[in-house]
Amino acid sequence: MGQRIQGRHRRVCGAPRWAVACGAVVFQIALGGVYAWSVFAHALQRPGTHFGLGRAASVLPFSVAIGVVFVGTTLGGRLQDRRGPRAAALLGGALYSTGALLASLVTDRDRFWFLLAAYGVVGGLGLGIAYIVPVAMLQKWYPERRGLITGVAVGGFGFGAVLVSPVAQWLVDAHPRVPTRAFLPLGLVSLALTTAGAMLFRNPPRRAAPTARSGDLTCADALRTRQWYLLTAMLTLNTVSGIGFVAVTAGAAAAITGIGPASAAALTGAMGLANGAGRVLWGWLSERYGRMRTFALILALMGASLVAVPYASSPVLFVPLAAVVFACFGGGYAVMPATAADFFGLAHAGQIYGLMNVAWSVGGVVGPLLVAALAAGGDYRTAFTVLGLLVLAATALPALTRPPVRRPSLAAAH
Repeated sequence: MGQRIQGRHRRVCGAPRWAVACGAVVFQIALGGVYAWSVFAHALQRPGTHFGLGRAASVLPFSVAIGVVFVGTTLGGRLQDRRGPRAAALLGGALYSTGALLASLVTDRDRFWFLLAAYGVVGGLGLGIAYIVPVAMLQKWYPERRGLITGVAVGGFGFGAVLVSPVAQWLVDAHPRVPTRAFLPLGLVSLALTTAGAMLFRNPPRRAAPTARSGDLTCADALRTRQWYLLTAMLTLNTVSGIGFVAVTAGAAAAITGIGPASAAALTGAMGLANGAGRVLWGWLSERYGRMRTFALILALMGASLVAVPYASSPVLFVPLAAVVFACFGGGYAVMPATAADFFGLAHAGQIYGLMNVAWSVGGVVGPLLVAALAAGGDYRTAFTVLGLLVLAATALPALTRPPVRRPSLAAAH
């Protein structure tokens, strides 16, 4: 009986749901360019530019953008429930791209405040609204493979840095004194890709969509459970350490291994590939071995790699350790949306997981600033050791986290 129903679901929405998934990947690739920020941070610190910022100031626009993400994901989750995924995605994509376009108008450090407002506030708000839409939408199209399909969707976000980093470096090199000019073409391309992807978005037909079950929690109910806070704590510690490393990858690679700026930018792009691949891999593994067991492994590998990476003075050692950090950081964002749906249900998945993205905002602010403070002298040993110990401590949390009692049918699955 179950196989017959699942087969009917595939026949009803087989081709359309693949089209929606492809649109989601394109959409997320455009958003993933935000993780190429380390290229800009490195450029904004150079003495020959009109900026010449310090290490902490150079990561501030990125930190503000990620800090505002939580507001966007909360709004995006509510908006897509009320207006549908296409409207929410179009709005988010437009705001994110507008932030980049406005950032291109900043020509020197005297207008740094405008860069924070444009890229940080406007772009970050759009990023949050846009990011949550395909994550929640695709779980409704693929209820039988929530972990894998979420990994595929957010994998596009990780792959975005692969494409954007070398292009951003080329554009920055073309404008050595005003590297922010690179945001103009990047913003236009982002607008085109997010619009094209969003036009394919829609919820599954009612006859094929998974129906709400009596055990599905509302957003208010989820916030009354300890599980929501445990899951959010796990994601927060994963994010603090992951984004802290992502924000300084290019500079850290140059300082630890001695490679040049072009090679550091290429490394940042390659790490985006690891980030994207990790999202798909960990999402798939969570289907086979359980969400919490998989998340515990993500945290353990990430922590061990962060502790080891400051001692990797050769690129041969630095690259694989950095790849593990990127893959595990991305993997957390593949496993957690499916976990939230398992624990609380699909009926209000967008709003519930949207609120959980406070972890992204906290991590986006705390991680880069913590690294900047601890590595102010150019030595990343203390900074990365602290990040590694934080995430290793978090490995205790998955063992304490079980599905809410009011969803007993899920407890057996994990």
